[in-house]
Amino acid sequence: MNILVTGAAGFVGSALCTELLALGHDVYAHVRPGSTWPCGTTPVACNLEALPAAFEGLAGIDVVVHLAGRAHKLGDTAADPLQAFMSVNRDATVALAKAADAAGVKRFLFISSIGVHGNLTGDQPFTEHSPFAPAADYAQSKMQAEIQLVELLKTRTMELVRIRPPLVYGAQAPGNFRKLLKMTSLGLPLPFGGVRNQRSLISLSNLVSIIALCTTHPNAANEDFVVSDGSRLSIAEISRALGRGLGRTPPMIWVPSILLRGAFSLSGKRSIYEQLFLSLVVDSSKSERLLGWTPRESTLSALEVCAQAFKRTPGKP
Repeated sequence: MNILVTGAAGFVGSALCTELLALGHDVYAHVRPGSTWPCGTTPVACNLEALPAAFEGLAGIDVVVHLAGRAHKLGDTAADPLQAFMSVNRDATVALAKAADAAGVKRFLFISSIGVHGNLTGDQPFTEHSPFAPAADYAQSKMQAEIQLVELLKTRTMELVRIRPPLVYGAQAPGNFRKLLKMTSLGLPLPFGGVRNQRSLISLSNLVSIIALCTTHPNAANEDFVVSDGSRLSIAEISRALGRGLGRTPPMIWVPSILLRGAFSLSGKRSIYEQLFLSLVVDSSKSERLLGWTPRESTLSALEVCAQAFKRTPGKP
């Protein structure tokens, strides 16, 4: 099949291109002008922030996997952060879907975020039936994109697949996971001794495997999936697994949660506090039931391997 991957030069996109090539697909890599595209792919340059009504790069494409977007940024300097997210994550996504449908693309995969359901769970895990309750501008833009895509394609022939992962981890992962890796690698005491939360994660390898499966599986058509590794780990367990991979045993100290919450809030890093200390659990049984998909690696072993790879990274930027 001819598969176009947007955001192909990114953390997930480059790994997905490698996966799809190994499966025998012809992969077209959407990259920003001047970016390096994954080896073995055909480059397609386009600025999604100024997407034209017609996108010639879609000619002959069977499936589009839309990964590109504006990610959450700490200290966002945009005059209107919500509108900045909406412009790229919602408006450009819908414009791309319209162009894909007009070009005869058979299936459109939109990689959304578990954040559309909220940033924490109580007694019940998130499922595909959980109500939308985004708590951040980024998640709000992803939710709006999903809503408009469903409305756009409900009377058209192009199939829509929506995938909502939680935090994606790997040795080259950006954002808060990379910060946690660096913190753990220093061997300094971590304030996780009294934390009893539960977090669902998904490894890069597991995520690209389900995305690749959804490009072709007939049962994926017009479905949505929340996905994870299947484990529920506390932040202390996650850090210890990383420590094993790094060859360190990070000491855990107890710090009152009210002090932690206050410190992170005052420093403008509330999102980091939520990911480290609150619970977010995902039930991905639908993907197993409908697609026969199971994670190819477990969270604990994948975290150790991830940390080992990070340890070998020159400079560890």
